[in-house]
Amino acid sequence: MKNKQITFIGLNFFPEDTAIGLYSSQWVEFLIEHGFDVTVVTAFPYYPQWKISKGYENKPTFFKEEYKGAKVLRYKQYVPKSPSFFKRILHLSDFTLGSLINLFKIKECDLVISVVPFTSSVLLGYIQKKRFKAPLWIHIQDFEFDAALQTGVGSKKNWIFSLLFKLEKWLFSKADVASTISQSMLNILGQKTPSKQFYLPNWIDENQIDPENSTQHKYLISDKINLLYSGNIGDKQDWETFVEFCKDIDPNRYEVVIVGDGSKREWVISQLEALKSVSFHDPVPYDELSNLLCSADAHLLFQKPDVLDTVMPSKVLGMMASAKPSIVIGNERSEVKTIFEESRGGLYFNHYSKDLIDAMDCILGDLEMNQSMGKLARAYVIKNYSKDQILLRMAQLLNEL
Repeated sequence: MKNKQITFIGLNFFPEDTAIGLYSSQWVEFLIEHGFDVTVVTAFPYYPQWKISKGYENKPTFFKEEYKGAKVLRYKQYVPKSPSFFKRILHLSDFTLGSLINLFKIKECDLVISVVPFTSSVLLGYIQKKRFKAPLWIHIQDFEFDAALQTGVGSKKNWIFSLLFKLEKWLFSKADVASTISQSMLNILGQKTPSKQFYLPNWIDENQIDPENSTQHKYLISDKINLLYSGNIGDKQDWETFVEFCKDIDPNRYEVVIVGDGSKREWVISQLEALKSVSFHDPVPYDELSNLLCSADAHLLFQKPDVLDTVMPSKVLGMMASAKPSIVIGNERSEVKTIFEESRGGLYFNHYSKDLIDAMDCILGDLEMNQSMGKLARAYVIKNYSKDQILLRMAQLLNEL
């Protein structure tokens, strides 16, 4: 019997090994392992550094390769060095047009999976759906237009955003099934599409992030208490508050280690370069991630309090799987808050104040409390976000389609 043919469309894919790129790659691996033939329509790797990755700079504009049995059709999209709103639109448009050409190289398709962002991936998926009369599954990792408004990029009264939201709703209505990564995002999804909806959270591979088998990472060797931020240094985090926090804490007691890249990196460095207790490092390869996360004494994540229900930071799962407590700021109605309240695996604050530092001093000064919170965090993510458990749930829906 011939294998079913899946077209998988998404901006981010291997060798990007963080955030959406990591999950899309692992999803495709799962599909290949379970007997599907997959063709991936994607971009050249560029995230989170906003620059075409080494090894791909000199490849042709249209480039075909293979990844663990999947065919990968890439288009070398425009990547802005400083991604403003309008440059992101150009980035999106270029990816869409180039990927449309790659789409028509595919001659068979039984199912289309489109990953958002970009929302234009849904347009590509809809075209493929019409070509082959195949069901369309859209998976939303990030409501990009809502997030842009909440992070201050645009205004609801802006005619461009009004048009974008209408386009988004029209595109989402073309899906046969729509999934997203948190319950609160699922509620928003219900307002954007009448399609069948499905909860498909991001997952954690507890064998990959494993404190029992990790070793001390070279970035976290200070004798002081090591506070780690690892991930994208972009617009969704509250870097103004982060800078204030770094200046307020005791430099003789704490070492702040920032590992990552993104559009705000240079600005953050300029604000903190005078502090000897703060260091910056480039992102680590995925096979070093367990050592990095498990070497910290605590993790930091300061989200903008206005950002609500449009994103669910995947980095939270890795932070908790490391069996170390987290110090988090975010919206008081955020699903991330619910996770930390249910797990008791960290401290969650709605805004920054001296109370945060006092509470952090307390738990990090008590070894027993520190270890207990870390163990509770890890147990919670393994129970609720295990990779095998979630991907098997995904497979059930796949078979229905």
